[in-house]
Amino acid sequence: MEAPTVTMHVRHPVEDVAVIDISGEVTAACEAELMVAYESASTPGTKLIVLNFSRLQYMNSGGIGMLVTLLVRANRHHQAVRAFGLSEHYRQILALTRLDEAIAVCDDEASALATEPSGRTR
Repeated sequence: MEAPTVTMHVRHPVEDVAVIDISGEVTAACEAELMVAYESASTPGTKLIVLNFSRLQYMNSGGIGMLVTLLVRANRHHQAVRAFGLSEHYRQILALTRLDEAIAVCDDEASALATEPSGRTR
């Protein structure tokens, strides 16, 4: 059985925002990649981390655990976390695990970036 594969690319579309583009499989095996991406995204002044799941192929309970780890780190740095590109299946999983209460799930990147982390419109 092949190891799960994932690639993560970080970009900064706005000064205080970082987007992590995730492609592939999010499992416990991708912990190192996710934490490196988070560290790259979490520059001084970053107030919002946006997770782009539009190229997600698969996520299991280990991957959900990795999201919790990322969320804890973001909370320590007073950063909000949003996500977009989730299929209905993964939106339901975030709702069942109540992660959608901590990670705002948006319809697309524009809506994820439309408001400041404080909730004010940009």
